[in-house]
Formats: sequence, structure tokens, C-alpha cells
Amino acid sequence: MADEKTKETAEAAEEAVEEKVDKEEKKADKKKTKKSKSAEKIEQLEKELAEEKDKRMRLAAEYDNYRKRTSSEKLGIYDDATAKAVEELLPVADSLTMATQNLEDVPEEFKKGIELVATQLKNSLEKLKVEAFCEVGDDFDPNLHNAVAKIESEDFEENKISAVFQKGYKLGDKIIRHAMVQVANCD
Repeated sequence: MADEKTKETAEAAEEAVEEKVDKEEKKADKKKTKKSKSAEKIEQLEKELAEEKDKRMRLAAEYDNYRKRTSSEKLGIYDDATAKAVEELLPVADSLTMATQNLEDVPEEFKKGIELVATQLKNSLEKLKVEAFCEVGDDFDPNLHNAVAKIESEDFEENKISAVFQKGYKLGDKIIRHAMVQVANCD
């Protein structure tokens, strides 16, 4: 009987130990589950945070592109408006140029006055960054020059400008008016 009692006590102790181990394992599983749920939650929040950062970065880039685009459009509008205004003043510049070329029989005061007005107009155009172009002897460029006549001449090389009937004007790279020219030795 003592053996049976010892056996029963040993079995009871063994069952108690197994129950304790089971309880410990269950606690550990709960902790793991809690940890894995927490880790999943953290992972999900980090993912949402990364998405929000990406959205914010894209929005900032879009705004920067918008700002640059509108800035360049404003500059383009300014250049277009300047070119249009200058285009209206070019006949005055042409008239002053012709007047200064034909001042032979004019009193000195009139000559100085016309030259002064021509210089003022030239300076005003320079302030607006408008440049006159085209001189006799320049190479003919159909992108800049409008050839209205051609001649054969030994005095000029092939495709050289032999006469300028009307100067050309440009604002930066934008042509306001093409130069009207005569081209020598062209086909």
C-alpha cells in the first residue's frame, strides 16, 4: 500500500508539475501573442507613416514644380509683353535711323537733337535687353534674316549680307523682327 500511495503521490506531483508547465506555456503563448499583435500593430503604423511621408514628399515636389512653372510663365509673359511693346516702337527707331543718315543739309542744332533722341531710344532698348542685329558682311542666316534681294558681287563672299534694308531686333533668344537684307552670291 505504501508503494501505491507513493506511486499516487508521484503521479499527483507529476500532474501538478505538468499543469504548472502547461500554465507557464499558456502564459508564454499569451505573451507571444500579445507581442506579435503589438509587433503587427507597430508594423502597420510604420507602414502608414511611410505612406503619409511619401504623400507629403510628393505634394511638396508637385508644389515646387508648380512654383517653378508659374515663375517661368511669368517671365515668358513679361518677355512677350516687352517684345510686343518694342515691336510697336520699331518704326520710330527706323525713322530715327533714316533721319540720322540723312542729316547733311540740316542745321547743327537739329542734327544734335535728332542724334540725342536716337541715342535715348537706343539706350531705352538696351535697358529692356533688346538688341539690334545684322550688319553688312555678316553671314546670312534664314532664322534671323529675311532675304528680299540677291546680287552677284565680287566684293562679297558667298551667302554674305551685302545690304541691310531694315535692322533686326531680338529679346534674348526671341526674335522680335527679322532683319530685311540683300544677300550676295547665293543660289
